[in-house]
Amino acid sequence: MILDDFFARAMLAGIGVALITGPLGCFIVWRRMAYFGDTVAHSALLGVALGFAFDVDPTLAVGGVAISISVLLAVLQQQRWVAVDTLLGILSHASLSVGLVVIGLLTWLRIDLMGYLFGDILAVTEADIYRVYIGGAVALITLVFLWRPLLAITVHEDLARAEGVKALPVRLALMILVALVIAVAMKIVGILLITALLIIPAATARRFSSSPESMALFAILIGMFSVAVGLSVSLNYDTPSGPSIVSAAALCFVLVFSSHLLTKGVRRWLNRSG
Repeated sequence: MILDDFFARAMLAGIGVALITGPLGCFIVWRRMAYFGDTVAHSALLGVALGFAFDVDPTLAVGGVAISISVLLAVLQQQRWVAVDTLLGILSHASLSVGLVVIGLLTWLRIDLMGYLFGDILAVTEADIYRVYIGGAVALITLVFLWRPLLAITVHEDLARAEGVKALPVRLALMILVALVIAVAMKIVGILLITALLIIPAATARRFSSSPESMALFAILIGMFSVAVGLSVSLNYDTPSGPSIVSAAALCFVLVFSSHLLTKGVRRWLNRSG
């Protein structure tokens, strides 16, 4: 059975994560929410700590904490006494630090902290794969229903409101989706790297996409390619799997961006020569 092979399980899990991080990452890039993604990802460590402290499944605990942070951010963003980037910085570092303190207090447990921080995709189980695909399916279906209102508030929020789109619930739904994806993808690429997998394939796809839908599709394909290359490198050279996947995605971005600059330079040179 294919699920008995650890590499096949890792590949299936990674592809499942790429399926949802691609289109969701597009909105993170369009709406410049990278710092928000980092904040929610850092809060995941607090969820892990609380899960072990109260004997709750870490994935459920991470999801609960991440969603709570998302709702708190959505509420606090309505006030004006603290800048949004300052607020994100406070919550990001505070939740990460409190999580580390709580883990330090759990002296009776041996926790693979590196696995949670940087992922351990080669140790995924069949249950992890089901969790990734079920959570990913819920996120994708929700994103399909939210696609048009999300695009509307991304392009021009005031105009979208005038047309009847309720911006706050839509933004909150997007934040909760990010939290859900971070919870299910935590074991694959790790708390500190999940935001990179959300951002880099989408940023790469942006360079050669002609529509939002094509950008989402290319982001999925780039994410899948990064998973395949990263896992192969990890297997053959015994490198950490999560960082290897993100490094492959970063290499794709560098190649596409360099090609874009080179093409642009050649066109300018030809125009001047002509």
